[in-house]
Amino acid sequence: MIIAPSLLAANYTRLANDVARHRASGAEWLHLDIMDGHFVPNISFGPHLVKALRPLTRVFFDAHLMCSQPEILLPMFAEAGVDQITIHLELGDQVTPLLWKIRSLGCQVGLAVNPPTSIALAQPYLEQIDLLLVMTVNPGFGGQSFIYECLPKVQQAAAWRRERGLDYRIQVDGGINFQTAAECARAGADVFVSGTTLFGQRNLKAAVARMRKAVNSVGSRPSPVAAPARQG
Repeated sequence: MIIAPSLLAANYTRLANDVARHRASGAEWLHLDIMDGHFVPNISFGPHLVKALRPLTRVFFDAHLMCSQPEILLPMFAEAGVDQITIHLELGDQVTPLLWKIRSLGCQVGLAVNPPTSIALAQPYLEQIDLLLVMTVNPGFGGQSFIYECLPKVQQAAAWRRERGLDYRIQVDGGINFQTAAECARAGADVFVSGTTLFGQRNLKAAVARMRKAVNSVGSRPSPVAAPARQG
């Protein structure tokens, strides 16, 4: 199981301090929500901030691009030091070339599905990806309530993975707290993005440990080996 605190919920006046808290927390990934104000009605941060944070930690940088024109941004985020880039299924005909572009830049490849979108539309891409992100809120803002109707999508993604002998990770993002993380793990998820439930805690290390205990306790499928931390 992989715990991925979301930087979106960090204290923006003390980002270096929160990255240090993350580094000491035992969480495997740092999730980076990239929003452009077009694909979603919010703006977060860009590649320059990611590049500034990269020297502060060797942890795996998991970038989720909620952007209308990610093709413009992909090279910049790869150069900034992200390890994985996730784009959205809702981009339609752009998806295939975007997945290939991410791979060509040396990053792991993720594909995200929004709550209103049928998970069936992801089927053609399953062999091309390292991660399938099932959004459990409508993207754009942190602190939203978990949409329980998304759990069958997680179950379907896990069934396809099992039936086809594939090894993509199943990530959940949105309203993930200690209870909903366990329910997602039971459904088959193995990467858990959480913002306020983790970064909002005074003791981030204890919060990460509590979430790990919650998801491990349900006996879900063991996750693939986490990507190694960046060296150098």
